[in-house]
Amino acid sequence: MGLMDKLRGEFIDIIEWLDDSRDTIVWRFPRYDNEIKMGAKLVVRESQTAVFVNEGQVADAFTPGTYTLETQNLPILSTLKGWKYGFNSPWKAEVYFVNTRLFTDMKWGTQNPVIVRDPEFGMVRLRAFGAYAARVVDATKLLRELVGTDPQFRTEEVQEYLRQMIVSRLGSSLASAGIPLLDLAAQQQTIGSKIGAILSEDLASVGLTIPTFIIENISVPPEVEAALDKRTQMGILGDLGRYTQLQAANAMEAAASNPGGAGEGVGLGVGMAIGQQMARSLGPPDAAGQGQPAGQGQPAGQGQPAGQGQAAQGAPAGPPPLEPQVQWFLGVGGQQQGPFDADAMKTQARSGRLTPETLVWKSGMPAWTPAKDVPELAPVLAAMPPPLPPS
Repeated sequence: MGLMDKLRGEFIDIIEWLDDSRDTIVWRFPRYDNEIKMGAKLVVRESQTAVFVNEGQVADAFTPGTYTLETQNLPILSTLKGWKYGFNSPWKAEVYFVNTRLFTDMKWGTQNPVIVRDPEFGMVRLRAFGAYAARVVDATKLLRELVGTDPQFRTEEVQEYLRQMIVSRLGSSLASAGIPLLDLAAQQQTIGSKIGAILSEDLASVGLTIPTFIIENISVPPEVEAALDKRTQMGILGDLGRYTQLQAANAMEAAASNPGGAGEGVGLGVGMAIGQQMARSLGPPDAAGQGQPAGQGQPAGQGQPAGQGQAAQGAPAGPPPLEPQVQWFLGVGGQQQGPFDADAMKTQARSGRLTPETLVWKSGMPAWTPAKDVPELAPVLAAMPPPLPPS
């Protein structure tokens, strides 16, 4: 190696950075002990900013473009170096390339639940997670406040700091939003935009901004989810009797999947209970149907002798069970009233609260129906007093 080659190796002619990573925010140009030659080329590509640091002080910053380094375009560095008359001698300085592109692979989540006061459910613990995008808007502030002398500043070094700021702002944003728990899913985009704007304002002092903030999910503890699912089932069924039938059907299905076990007895008992309930809903059989007509009983000679029937066995024959009372409900002024039995319905008719146009419903009816269209209520409506004569 000749003397000129050795001297040439001590000077830097081209300063540039080709980023081959996806998570580097700041990269320091490896100057080693070489000096930057006056008149060297500085190449700053799109989504980059180059910042010169001289003896720990931030000097000149360059936006995208190609520059020939001279004292004319290094005013701050020239002042720090004392180049009052445009010296062209080499100098030593640190060059930091700051990546100003949009970093979109940033994730956040709440390690501990955030407690908020819901107007319907009271105090609720919420967890949330999502993603956000960050961008450097002021390279010099970033170097002063966060990077320091780090030769390669990556997203992982600032991500935890940003996550803590997000969680601190999330709780206050959810609490101050006044949005019910059941409506949070519909307002996630609005809440995310609000948090992103607040974070950008807080991070302006370190040269960062959050242009995009996404809430992917807001969840509640498993026990609260189970209670909400049960409430949803009740809302869909709308009737406690139907809910009981559903539970009984589920129990029978579970028993059927375990043949030969204790589930058979449970399923049999539930099935008998459902059968009895269905029989009651259909009403008692006719008196004629409670016995066998003459000539259709047991063959002659195979019947029981007199005195050997139920009476002879000491079990007195009791009266048949009473027919269950039909329970009616009224819809008055948009409000449900009831239940009322037949006598109570007559009282409602006499008082004028039950009219032919009043909506009524009982178990088995598909929908609310005006009383005049229900044949069973014709005798009840007949008990209504006639209108008073005009005074």
